[in-house]
Amino acid sequence: MTIRPRMTLPAAALALCLAACGGSGPDVDQTGPDPVLPAQTEALLPAMNIATPAPWNGALPTVPEGFEITPLATGLQIPRQMLVLPNGDILVAEGMGGHAPALRPKDLIAGYIKGKGKSDAKSGDRVSLLRDADGDGRAEMVSEFITGLDAPYGLAYVDGAVYVANQDNLMRFPYTPGQTRITAPGEIVTKLPSRINHHWTKAMTASADGSRLYVGIGSNSNVGERGMEVEEDRAVIWEIDPATGMHRQMVSGIRNPTALAINPADGALWAVVNERDELGAQLVPDYLTRIRDGAFYGWPYSYWGQHVDPRVRPQRPELVQSAVVPDYSLGSHHAPLGLAFMDGGAWGPRFAGGVFVGEHGSWNRQDLAGYKVSWIPFAGMSPGGDPVDLVTGFIDEDGHARGRPVGVTWDAQRGALLIADDVSNTVWRVTRSGGPAPAAQTARASGPASGPPAGPASTGG
Repeated sequence: MTIRPRMTLPAAALALCLAACGGSGPDVDQTGPDPVLPAQTEALLPAMNIATPAPWNGALPTVPEGFEITPLATGLQIPRQMLVLPNGDILVAEGMGGHAPALRPKDLIAGYIKGKGKSDAKSGDRVSLLRDADGDGRAEMVSEFITGLDAPYGLAYVDGAVYVANQDNLMRFPYTPGQTRITAPGEIVTKLPSRINHHWTKAMTASADGSRLYVGIGSNSNVGERGMEVEEDRAVIWEIDPATGMHRQMVSGIRNPTALAINPADGALWAVVNERDELGAQLVPDYLTRIRDGAFYGWPYSYWGQHVDPRVRPQRPELVQSAVVPDYSLGSHHAPLGLAFMDGGAWGPRFAGGVFVGEHGSWNRQDLAGYKVSWIPFAGMSPGGDPVDLVTGFIDEDGHARGRPVGVTWDAQRGALLIADDVSNTVWRVTRSGGPAPAAQTARASGPASGPPAGPASTGG
């Protein structure tokens, strides 16, 4: 990984000014079903701070006692979301999208601050395939599975086809088990809203029976400042028929649903959502929620139910009254980008039911928040306990980011948690210590190998 150049004096002065624009204030409990919501605060320049990249230098993320973590693959190009295929191969969507112009001076400043926290790797615009045939936690094959894509993000597998959600469309590719490269042209299932693309990521998952695909489409602004006409079909989740491409709006007012997952226990759809900015370091909490068909989640007119956002004009009190309260707060500005349910008992009774959440990390508060993978235990079919910091150590002792979690995926065949890290451009693998991981299906090596192996993966961070 290349470290970004030293800032110029004016840039350093600007960063120092922004860091001094205010902190987060006293600690408040903002996790769980009933978070503390302090008073709204606005400033000409809200507090902005981000952890700048630094190398791992042989270190590893921190996992609990009894677990181990290895770099499954390194040297990727902005890894985002992942998918485990039926034969155990792992797909990784790589890329960076978005083309929204800045509207205000603070947008330019925010863009500069956020840019400081990114890898300088080139956008992959591809899906890569990782193969770890012997289950040792190191991919011996890394292949360019699908190339020529446009900022791919969401991935799904249904009935012999791989689905890829680009920033502007949903595509289907035929797949043969064991295949390491797809050269057949993909088929566009449906176009996805892409005008402006302030939030460009298109999260995706398939229903339990594979008959429907769900795609999250983020808003085109923080809180409607570009005008509501550009928010048509934004801040929504679509339900799509993969056979015909027909779609319907399932929910609305859900600002930026960045990851979607199906609870295997009951087939319910869940999402993690990035909420709005510029109301203070402790507003508004990002959240995890069950998706209720037909629900309105408040954006942009309100948050966490009926808490009105006064910046929006005109107000819509009738919509605010109908706003659904999310199920579980993750804390303000944690930027959750990954969601995966535990499926099976490979990690013992403590992890018998719940979800993993990849928290990419804050930029618009002075003290850093997120930059970790959390575990949210469930009681029955709903979150039922305090969050657990499961994978940490992404921030070094000097406050630099050695990595930032994005997508998280549960590999039930190996009893492993996979974590995409778009700063060190690594996919990490977490397993229980002691004894080999469960074997993958024998179909792993079957079928034609239509692309050459990429050779052993690097073991550095």
